[in-house]
Amino acid sequence: MAVDRDQCLASDASDPLRAFKDEFVLPDGVIYLVGNSLGALPRRTPERMRQAVEDEWGAQLVGGWNHAGWYDQPLTTGDRLAPLIGAGPGQVVVGNTTSIAIFQAVAAALRLRPDRRVIVSEVRNFPTDHYIVQGLTRLLGGGQDRYEVRDLAERRFEDAAVVLLSEVDYRTGARRDMRSITAEAHAAGALIVWDLCHSVGAMEVNVSGDGFAGAAAAEADRGGADFAGVDFAVGCTYKYLNAGPGAPAFLYVNPRHQATAENVLSGWHGHAEPFAFEEDFRPAEGIRRFAVSTPHVLSFAALEATLDIWERVDLAQVRAKSMALTSLFIDLVGDALELVSPADPTERGSQVSLRHPDGYPVMRALIDRGVHGDFRAPDILRFGFAPLYIGYADVHDAATTLLEVLDKELWRDPAYATRLAVT
Repeated sequence: MAVDRDQCLASDASDPLRAFKDEFVLPDGVIYLVGNSLGALPRRTPERMRQAVEDEWGAQLVGGWNHAGWYDQPLTTGDRLAPLIGAGPGQVVVGNTTSIAIFQAVAAALRLRPDRRVIVSEVRNFPTDHYIVQGLTRLLGGGQDRYEVRDLAERRFEDAAVVLLSEVDYRTGARRDMRSITAEAHAAGALIVWDLCHSVGAMEVNVSGDGFAGAAAAEADRGGADFAGVDFAVGCTYKYLNAGPGAPAFLYVNPRHQATAENVLSGWHGHAEPFAFEEDFRPAEGIRRFAVSTPHVLSFAALEATLDIWERVDLAQVRAKSMALTSLFIDLVGDALELVSPADPTERGSQVSLRHPDGYPVMRALIDRGVHGDFRAPDILRFGFAPLYIGYADVHDAATTLLEVLDKELWRDPAYATRLAVT
């Protein structure tokens, strides 16, 4: 192997993010490379959950809506999360799920382009995105057309009302150039919705051009003063952000659309005066109009706990380590498996995807030996590298174990042939 374990240990010792690993619960004997599916548990989360259950719900009862800040959580938590995607205060609302947020964003974009009827998406996009668009077009009774591209290089945006894309492809880990594609969509008169599920928390994301300092400087270097920003963006918080299973999603709405964009899911919490109990919906000002219903307070508590960590993280360091970890893994695995992810680290997210015709049993054998990745049909093994708790020695050991599984054909055990419900 090109890099030995002692070199990896030396890299871990000099890693500026090394102290964050102690802030997560990681089982002994496990190398967890599934941060792109479900992040590890922060140590502070159980205590924050206890506070929400006992001190807030238990002691304050219904008074928690006022005194514990529950009612405003979609907005206050949105403001805390906003810097992670390069957004500002009053631009992000948290709550519901990614599926609901996609529905809201695409529907709002369609209403803002009533003279157009085409939705551009990718046929290989994550199923949530793909299925929501299918359902929305059926709901509209055929009033819109879907133009689904199999290869993003085939894209065309003429006549499109809205374009829905993922910044990082969930299968291959390929990273898209958000800025140039957004500019291309806008030049064609379309609005754009970005899915950030596989990028937020793994790299610097910049939806507006005026977020965190590093991204703002990069945008300025590339003519960012003319970048009007993306129109809408959605994302989950349970992957790289480590907010736990079922954690609430987020929705970004560019300030230039907030006064005119319509939330078609006009729920109670998006009303201008919910406790006036008016008969007709009257949208709130600003981002609150995209709130829908009662926030899931206990899930918000877990998200608040992990944001305590993320407010201390340098995203430029996260991105640098992500590229180093994924490059190391690719080098160590070599040509034992076909690389599906881009070879250029700047063109991929924080995951490496490899192809094997019997990928599922290979992954099962690997998990049984302490290296956790996941499988995506029909033949892709995915490995997600969360820079806050994955180190260079972890990557070395994971690659060594993978090569052993392949060399000894340990995956041929009949026990691995039966697929579990979640792969």
